[in-house]
Amino acid sequence: MSSIRRDGVLCSDWGRPLVALVLFGWMSVCHAADAFSIRDIEGKTHSLAAYKGKWVIVNYWATWCPPCLEEIPDLIALHEKRKDMVILGVAMDYKDAKEIRAFVDDNLMSYPVILGDDKVTRQIGPADVLPTTFIFNPQGQLAKVRRGLITRQYIEKLAAPQK
Repeated sequence: MSSIRRDGVLCSDWGRPLVALVLFGWMSVCHAADAFSIRDIEGKTHSLAAYKGKWVIVNYWATWCPPCLEEIPDLIALHEKRKDMVILGVAMDYKDAKEIRAFVDDNLMSYPVILGDDKVTRQIGPADVLPTTFIFNPQGQLAKVRRGLITRQYIEKLAAPQK
């Protein structure tokens, strides 16, 4: 059974719960990205709010993932050359912190690395595919979610000033 309210919105008995669920989910994603606070393997806390004015690249990866390994040199180069960008790596599907520390050291990963878990994915977003990269613009808004391989050129093109 449907009815039209005074404001002209078509409603049904099942519509209200659905609208509430969609609205709650949207608000959760917006709030989560806005408020993420994660700690890297060195103990430093990183939050989106702390990096306002910079592009923030959050890259989910795993040690066993070939495209993830292919991305590492480009992410290192961005971290070292682009002062307007913050690169945060999130290790997923790992045995323990010792494994990740050794991997980071062996691959000369100079950017911060976080041990990924449910708490991290609830704050930033899901990692249904590896690699997955969340790109936040300098205003702190989610600009792009990229599932699959990402390159330095792709990120620099996205972050280029709009004409």
